[in-house]
Amino acid sequence: MNIEKKLKTSVSSAIHSIYSHKIKSDDIQIQSTSNEYEGYYTILLFFLSKIFSENPAKIGEKIGNHLIENEDFIESFNVEKGFLNIDINKISWLKLFFNIYSEKDWGFKMNIGKELMVEFSSPNTNKPLHLGHLRNIFLGDSISRILKAVGYKVHRVQIINDRGIHICKSMVAWIKFGKGDSPEKSGIKGDHFVGKYYVLYQEELNKEINQKIKKGVTKEEAEKNAQIFNEAKNLLIKWENRDPETIKLWKKMNKWVYEGFDKTYETLGVDFDKIYYESETYLYGKKEVEKGLKKKIFFQKNDNSIWVDLNKYGLDNKLLVRSDGTSVYITQDIGTAILRFRDFPKIEKQIYTVGNEQEYHFKVLFKILEIQGFDWAKECYHLSYGMIDLPSGKMKSREGTVVDADKLLEEMVHISEKRTKELGKIKDFNKNEQKLLFDKIALSAIKYFLLKIDPKKPMLFDPNESIDFQGNTGPFIQYTYARIISILERAKNKGIKEDFNTNLNVKSINEFEKKIVYLLSIFPDKILVAASDFSPSTIANYIYDLSKAYNRFYQEISIFKEEDNETILFRISLSKSVSKIISSAMKLLGINMTSKM
Repeated sequence: MNIEKKLKTSVSSAIHSIYSHKIKSDDIQIQSTSNEYEGYYTILLFFLSKIFSENPAKIGEKIGNHLIENEDFIESFNVEKGFLNIDINKISWLKLFFNIYSEKDWGFKMNIGKELMVEFSSPNTNKPLHLGHLRNIFLGDSISRILKAVGYKVHRVQIINDRGIHICKSMVAWIKFGKGDSPEKSGIKGDHFVGKYYVLYQEELNKEINQKIKKGVTKEEAEKNAQIFNEAKNLLIKWENRDPETIKLWKKMNKWVYEGFDKTYETLGVDFDKIYYESETYLYGKKEVEKGLKKKIFFQKNDNSIWVDLNKYGLDNKLLVRSDGTSVYITQDIGTAILRFRDFPKIEKQIYTVGNEQEYHFKVLFKILEIQGFDWAKECYHLSYGMIDLPSGKMKSREGTVVDADKLLEEMVHISEKRTKELGKIKDFNKNEQKLLFDKIALSAIKYFLLKIDPKKPMLFDPNESIDFQGNTGPFIQYTYARIISILERAKNKGIKEDFNTNLNVKSINEFEKKIVYLLSIFPDKILVAASDFSPSTIANYIYDLSKAYNRFYQEISIFKEEDNETILFRISLSKSVSKIISSAMKLLGINMTSKM
């Protein structure tokens, strides 16, 4: 039963009867009624006021009265500030709920035969994953799930930035200071081990710069002529020339990092369908740049560096290949984009999950691909998101001040354990159950907190705030879900056999129950909006609203003390549907539920 569709048809008919004017039902605008007014479905009246040159309140009264007189599914109406607010009758609420209750995968669409690609994570192999990566990973993972929910086949990929000057910096530092050390010998996780040498490089570089500045050299000159920097540059040239010893060390250090990444991804519950490596795709990029140079799409300077002039598109000149023949980031991005459309020829769109500091980079990339003649370039989309900071301030990987993902997750588990024990409700949990619970709460806390904010907005992440069992948090929703599972178990133990159908003679439906049914009914719409906007925050805040509504219902309405058995059965069925939708919606955020807290 599609209430909105029925309402639009009824309002269109009412307008024709009252004003002898035809308005298509699809042109009738309906939205959720604001919490400050009575009703659930709100018809917007302002556009009608312009058509009929009449006060919107009068129009609303006329339409409302017409609906009450002619439509038996309308219970009541009110008009507030140009909005016509509608409530439907008990039978309509029951039919609406039955549609939801009887649908196996309410809100989810079958495969529509279209394919998309989502790139996310895409770390460098010179440092471990950190808090900034987590927002990226959770956003890309969740968007992949949401797009799949609306019927797309989604290819989840990442590009590993495993080459370049930043990698060579870690390598140089290991050559100078490593003395044959390894993750196994030191007992340090592989990605953390390599990241340590990236920080050591920066410390050594700063020492050199400061010494030169004291001798009267400018900072710019000091950076340019620092010995360790030149060693890293020379190592990059050796790498591109496939020097055997350089390649051997590069492979060894990258292997350490990959092993570390895999452990973190496993903890996060994230995986990929295909991994691309910059060390491979940059070669495709260089070939495409050479093709563009021959076609005079690009130009070469006297120092042999290759550029593209994008000034007529409101962009700048962009370096594509350095004078020494080495590649830059955009070189491999060109190669990667082309290779992906060759590997997956059916994809309609390629979505890049990358922070907003790279917005200009992607404008340039997409324009280069377009002028190279690739029609699909217009279907490349940068899913830009705001930066994330901690209460202590901004993170800087070069200075070793980032909060790496592993340590943050450990801290979250400790906070989860502390908060859960303070509630005193896990006395009957064994040690394994407790550990599983703490891990789930911690992961749900950080995932939910990072996803509930619109991706475009910068955010401040407070670990303590995220693990709160009250308010808009993952643990609050986990607790709500566990409460419902407990109610369903109690019903089962009482011998209440759940079998809801529209023949039930439920005496009445109160406002708390109406609110829940309404929220359940709009879940499919929320998934569509989240997919259209590439914003998991739509789903997160929907789950919070549903959880709040259920908790209000639980606090105000007795389920088992109700004398009418059919009402009890309806409330049990309603509770079950809420638990299913909460679980389904949280899975769209990459969060698994716990049935016991």
